[in-house]
Amino acid sequence: MNILITSAGKRVSLVKFFQKEIKAVRPESKVFVADLNPHLSAAAQISDGAFKVPPVNSSGYLSKITEICKTNNISLIIPTIDTELIVLAKNEQLLLNNGIKPVISSVSFINKCRDKRKIHEFFKAHNINVAKEFPKDRYKLPLFIKPVDGSRSTDTFIILKEDELVEYHFKNEKLMFLEYLDRDVYEEFTCDLYYSKDSKLKCVVPRKRIEVRDGEVNKGKTEKNILISYIKEKLYHIPGAKGCLTAQFFKHKENNHIIGIEINPRFGGGFPLSYLAGANYVRWIIEEYLLDKNIDECMDCWENNLLMLRYDNEILVHEYKS
Repeated sequence: MNILITSAGKRVSLVKFFQKEIKAVRPESKVFVADLNPHLSAAAQISDGAFKVPPVNSSGYLSKITEICKTNNISLIIPTIDTELIVLAKNEQLLLNNGIKPVISSVSFINKCRDKRKIHEFFKAHNINVAKEFPKDRYKLPLFIKPVDGSRSTDTFIILKEDELVEYHFKNEKLMFLEYLDRDVYEEFTCDLYYSKDSKLKCVVPRKRIEVRDGEVNKGKTEKNILISYIKEKLYHIPGAKGCLTAQFFKHKENNHIIGIEINPRFGGGFPLSYLAGANYVRWIIEEYLLDKNIDECMDCWENNLLMLRYDNEILVHEYKS
């Protein structure tokens, strides 16, 4: 009943949460991590064991992950970054054949999430408004520019004046010219959603993004608001959705008009706030995937208006040699 968290990096809190919850069920169980460079991973230092793996797009990645799991009695994989999702999803049956359960959404749904235009079409198909996309020869300022396949706010631009647009914006075919949503008018929320193995929504935790650093929330708070009933109505069943999803929405401050932005089918960097508020997705995953239990709907089992203020901390590795 051991667990592997892949691409662990600095996800110290996530590793600790899984350690706490799995050891409450079976004290001898361990939470391992895999990383491209575990010696420089903070999460690797506090895990029960860390393994070096090749890049996710290399031919040896999957065989290495499988070898690690079989050698260390690992029966559950928790992915954490976008680039590994499709690799694990495409090889889900191979992993299952080896007694390894990846907590992963379907290939079809992941492909929608990884393409911002496809996820806009997904939202519209579920009667959720999206930001308007402009042709690059007929745009209207102000603009928000982002890549169709980006993550962590990389290569994003807020364009307020014409002279801020440069040749790169027009020639890069991956960049989308989108309607700018004014933060003075709209509030930005990341919602942690939990979908059971039958792709039914069990919980929604809206997290208001107060301050963001490198695409990850640095200051945020939980908020019980219209997004809970809205998401339940629109997205109660998503074929292929499983485990923790992070969905981003903008909500108008005065009239509650809601705009869907994107969905990431994995744990987000701000998930610790939802967990500490009482939305125990970690325990639910263990119960569903390792103990074969059913998960009850739990829309109101978490603390409202819980503020999270993050800060940098240190993990020291003694006698380290590069």
